[in-house]
Amino acid sequence: MKKLTLMLAAAAAGIAISANAYAQDVTLRLHQMLPPQATIPAKALEPWAAKVMEESNGRIKVEHYPSMQLGGKPPSLYDQARDGVVDLIWTVIGYTPGRFPSTEVFELPFMVTNAEATSKAFHEYCEEHCQDEFQGVKVIAWHTHGPGLIHSKQPVQKLEDLNGLKLRGATRVINQMLEELGATPVGMPVPAVPESLSKGVIDGATIPWEVTVPLKISELVDNHTGFAGEHGLYAATFVFAMNQSSYDNLPDDLKKVIDDNSGIETAGLFGKAMDEGDVTGLEIAKKAGDNIYMLDGEERQRWVDTATPLIDAWAAEMDKAGKDGKALVDQARSLIDKYSGGS
Repeated sequence: MKKLTLMLAAAAAGIAISANAYAQDVTLRLHQMLPPQATIPAKALEPWAAKVMEESNGRIKVEHYPSMQLGGKPPSLYDQARDGVVDLIWTVIGYTPGRFPSTEVFELPFMVTNAEATSKAFHEYCEEHCQDEFQGVKVIAWHTHGPGLIHSKQPVQKLEDLNGLKLRGATRVINQMLEELGATPVGMPVPAVPESLSKGVIDGATIPWEVTVPLKISELVDNHTGFAGEHGLYAATFVFAMNQSSYDNLPDDLKKVIDDNSGIETAGLFGKAMDEGDVTGLEIAKKAGDNIYMLDGEERQRWVDTATPLIDAWAAEMDKAGKDGKALVDQARSLIDKYSGGS
């Protein structure tokens, strides 16, 4: 009788453990705008998902839905995560203008160095200044891409070449910069760029090298304009975020897996993937025989001088919103310098 009791107790415990383990298995739906072969999906999101699955012993599974497969437009991604439509999203922060004002400082002209360093700087900055703007989600990483360039049908070798050009910009600040420089900005999410170029809706686009690969930009334009020196023309900013309830409902050990794969190092890894993608994009343009212009010296300085008033104007906007705009700009620059190896 005693042996039977022990057997029944062991069986009951086994059932309880099995049921408990089953209850703690989690499937997270990840939604984003780019095709699966693009840099971030292939080189950052998929490795992140695989690492999370491995470290959770298979108890966290991530279902990846690229190219807006679950519906909506790219600007709706953040709300899909906040509202619990999906569990995880990756998106361009500036697709919802004015909603995350503190982040915009990293989009200002001639701030970005490389994506890895600037991403670490951006994440550290956002942990201090942006938390209140991202309520309703758990941010896994804030990051940026590397130096953005102008990819155009007509050559852009000097400031005056922008006059009359319709150029795609990703965000409010980037569009303001293009207007300041003399172009006609056209705002649109990046997946719309190839068709817009093909149909003549735009004459060119501002994007980094890495995203020219999945969009096949080198097949659509022959000219690419960037800048010599440490600081590139601009950067767009991104957030990889999780619905807060999806995170809160995890058992503590699975929360730790997510926590261990969140933060400044994750931001840096996403940035590093973009840096590596930039190398690939540049090589494809070179092999295609495209014209690649890297503006330097007096011409570069003309662009810097022309764009600088936008920085002052942004700082003044922040002042009106009750934030110290100049201090935010100075801190962003200091953090970028810190992670870029400066003094």
